[in-house]
Amino acid sequence: MNLCFIGSGKMATAIAEGLIDGGILETSQISASDVSGIARRAFTERTGISCLEDNTEAIAGADTVLLAVKPQVARNVLSPLRAPLRGKLFISIAAGIRIDKLSEWIDSNRVIRVMPNTPATVGLGAAVYSSGEGISDNDKKIVQRIFGSVGIIFEMSENNLDAVTGVSGSGPAYVFEFIQALVDAASDAGLPPDIALDLVTQTVAGAAEMVKRRVGTPDELRNAVTSPGGTTEAGLTALAEARFRDTIKETVRRATKRSKELSGDA
Repeated sequence: MNLCFIGSGKMATAIAEGLIDGGILETSQISASDVSGIARRAFTERTGISCLEDNTEAIAGADTVLLAVKPQVARNVLSPLRAPLRGKLFISIAAGIRIDKLSEWIDSNRVIRVMPNTPATVGLGAAVYSSGEGISDNDKKIVQRIFGSVGIIFEMSENNLDAVTGVSGSGPAYVFEFIQALVDAASDAGLPPDIALDLVTQTVAGAAEMVKRRVGTPDELRNAVTSPGGTTEAGLTALAEARFRDTIKETVRRATKRSKELSGDA
């Protein structure tokens, strides 16, 4: 596989690093392009891969092309590339742009759409992909190798990608908000802010790891740490009174709805 990134921002950089660090691809098998000189230099400094300004030149030797630009510029970026992209596997992480639109813009049905998330930048991403009509099993394996280098990846129907966006795409921001709220509460209770941050982040990471290792379901683990009449029960009562779970459901619902609006499906 020879892979080219169109757009060399943080996500492209993270994926490139994952592929290289994981021994999946050599730097000689990866190329990139970006209109921003600052982005090009940053990409090259982090990865050791040259990054060009001209998209056509960058993708010339690639058999797989990954679009990593902002959704609002995607069409203008792709319009001149119909011929250069012919026969190549095309992967897009541009949020909200459906496969049928991408296929129309590049005149190809060999298109895969992926919804990744920002923890990919630390190798802990969660991604879901959907396939166009022209995608083979080998094409799917390529996508799994690429995004598996920076986390986990699943295949789902494109109809599910708006919900995926609302859960894992936007989800890190919800977690960051929760972490900051705990840190603020810890500081209000008298803990030094730096220690509060370390305590909270380790607590969140440890709790997530327990769920990940299937030590128990979230409900089982919550019950195990909650003693009748104890401190945890007192705190959970406050969350219940604030309708915490209903708030999270509404958070995901609104994000999913907005994703549908942006993709033209609302």
